[in-house]
Amino acid sequence: MKDYELTVLIHPDLEVDIDAPLAKVREIVTSAGGTITSEDNWGKKKLAYRINKEDFAVYVYMEVALPSEAPLKISNTLNITDEVLRYLLVTVDEKGRKALEEQELSAKNRASDQEDKKDEE
Repeated sequence: MKDYELTVLIHPDLEVDIDAPLAKVREIVTSAGGTITSEDNWGKKKLAYRINKEDFAVYVYMEVALPSEAPLKISNTLNITDEVLRYLLVTVDEKGRKALEEQELSAKNRASDQEDKKDEE
Protein backbone atom coordinates (compact mmCIF):
# COMPACT_ATOMS: atom_id res chain seq x y z
CA MET A 1 0.00 0.00 0.00
CA LYS A 2 1.25 3.43 -0.97
CA ASP A 3 0.28 6.77 0.59
CA TYR A 4 -1.69 9.30 -1.48
CA GLU A 5 -3.31 12.68 -1.00
CA LEU A 6 -6.82 13.06 -2.40
CA THR A 7 -8.39 16.50 -2.67
CA VAL A 8 -12.01 16.54 -3.82
CA LEU A 9 -14.06 19.57 -4.87
CA ILE A 10 -17.71 18.85 -4.13
CA HIS A 11 -20.64 20.69 -5.70
CA PRO A 12 -21.46 23.75 -3.53
CA ASP A 13 -25.22 23.02 -3.44
CA LEU A 14 -24.43 19.87 -1.45
CA GLU A 15 -22.80 21.81 1.40
CA VAL A 16 -25.93 21.55 3.56
CA ASP A 17 -25.87 17.74 3.49
CA ILE A 18 -22.15 17.17 2.93
CA ASP A 19 -22.24 13.73 4.57
CA ALA A 20 -23.94 12.04 1.60
CA PRO A 21 -21.36 12.98 -1.06
CA LEU A 22 -18.51 12.38 1.40
CA ALA A 23 -19.88 8.92 2.15
CA LYS A 24 -19.93 8.27 -1.59
CA VAL A 25 -16.27 9.34 -1.96
CA ARG A 26 -15.30 7.24 1.08
CA GLU A 27 -17.10 4.25 -0.45
CA ILE A 28 -15.22 4.74 -3.75
CA VAL A 29 -11.89 4.68 -1.90
CA THR A 30 -12.70 1.69 0.30
CA SER A 31 -14.27 -0.34 -2.52
CA ALA A 32 -11.01 0.06 -4.46
CA GLY A 33 -9.19 -1.55 -1.52
CA GLY A 34 -7.92 1.64 0.10
CA THR A 35 -8.09 3.04 3.59
CA ILE A 36 -8.58 6.66 4.64
CA THR A 37 -5.97 7.64 7.23
CA SER A 38 -7.13 11.22 7.75
CA GLU A 39 -9.78 13.59 6.44
CA ASP A 40 -10.07 17.37 6.62
CA ASN A 41 -13.02 19.44 5.39
CA TRP A 42 -11.67 22.82 4.31
CA GLY A 43 -15.16 24.21 3.72
CA LYS A 44 -16.68 26.20 0.88
CA LYS A 45 -14.19 28.31 -1.06
CA LYS A 46 -14.21 30.43 -4.20
CA LEU A 47 -12.70 28.74 -7.24
CA ALA A 48 -9.93 30.35 -9.26
CA TYR A 49 -12.04 29.80 -12.38
CA ARG A 50 -15.54 28.52 -13.13
CA ILE A 51 -16.06 24.77 -13.23
CA ASN A 52 -19.35 23.48 -14.65
CA LYS A 53 -20.87 26.97 -14.25
CA GLU A 54 -19.97 27.02 -10.53
CA ASP A 55 -17.90 29.70 -8.79
CA PHE A 56 -17.58 27.90 -5.43
CA ALA A 57 -16.88 24.37 -4.22
CA VAL A 58 -16.53 22.48 -0.94
CA TYR A 59 -12.92 21.35 -0.56
CA VAL A 60 -12.23 18.06 1.22
CA TYR A 61 -8.68 16.77 1.73
CA MET A 62 -7.97 13.11 2.52
CA GLU A 63 -4.83 11.12 3.15
CA VAL A 64 -5.36 7.60 1.85
CA ALA A 65 -3.38 4.38 1.58
CA LEU A 66 -4.06 2.54 -1.70
CA PRO A 67 -2.93 -0.64 -3.41
CA SER A 68 -1.21 -0.24 -6.78
CA GLU A 69 -4.31 -0.77 -8.99
CA ALA A 70 -6.64 1.47 -6.92
CA PRO A 71 -5.70 4.96 -8.25
CA LEU A 72 -6.93 4.11 -11.74
CA LYS A 73 -10.21 2.69 -10.39
CA ILE A 74 -10.75 5.73 -8.17
CA SER A 75 -9.96 8.17 -10.99
CA ASN A 76 -12.35 6.44 -13.38
CA THR A 77 -15.14 6.48 -10.81
CA LEU A 78 -14.63 10.08 -9.66
CA ASN A 79 -14.63 11.26 -13.29
CA ILE A 80 -18.27 10.17 -13.67
CA THR A 81 -19.49 11.12 -10.18
CA ASP A 82 -21.93 14.05 -10.40
CA GLU A 83 -21.25 15.35 -6.87
CA VAL A 84 -17.54 15.83 -7.59
CA LEU A 85 -16.55 18.88 -9.66
CA ARG A 86 -12.81 18.09 -9.66
CA TYR A 87 -10.35 15.93 -7.76
CA LEU A 88 -6.61 15.60 -7.40
CA LEU A 89 -5.00 12.30 -6.43
CA VAL A 90 -1.22 12.46 -5.95
CA THR A 91 1.41 10.34 -4.25
CA VAL A 92 2.85 11.62 -1.00
CA ASP A 93 6.35 13.04 -1.22
CA GLU A 94 8.10 11.32 1.72
CA LYS A 95 11.09 13.69 1.62
CA GLY A 96 8.77 16.69 1.72
CA ARG A 97 6.73 15.20 4.56
CA LYS A 98 9.87 14.53 6.65
CA ALA A 99 11.19 18.03 5.98
CA LEU A 100 7.87 19.52 7.09
CA GLU A 101 7.88 17.46 10.29
CA GLU A 102 11.44 18.57 11.05
CA GLN A 103 10.50 22.19 10.41
CA GLU A 104 7.51 21.94 12.78
CA LEU A 105 9.68 20.27 15.43
CA SER A 106 12.32 22.98 15.23
CA ALA A 107 9.63 25.67 15.48
CA LYS A 108 8.26 24.04 18.64
CA ASN A 109 11.76 23.84 20.09
CA ARG A 110 12.36 27.53 19.41
CA ALA A 111 9.04 28.42 21.04
CA SER A 112 9.84 26.40 24.15
CA ASP A 113 13.33 27.95 24.33
CA GLN A 114 11.80 31.43 24.22
CA GLU A 115 9.38 30.51 27.01
CA ASP A 116 12.27 29.20 29.12
CA LYS A 117 14.15 32.49 28.64
CA LYS A 118 11.06 34.47 29.74
CA ASP A 119 10.71 32.29 32.83
CA GLU A 120 14.34 32.92 33.78
CA GLU A 121 13.87 36.70 33.60
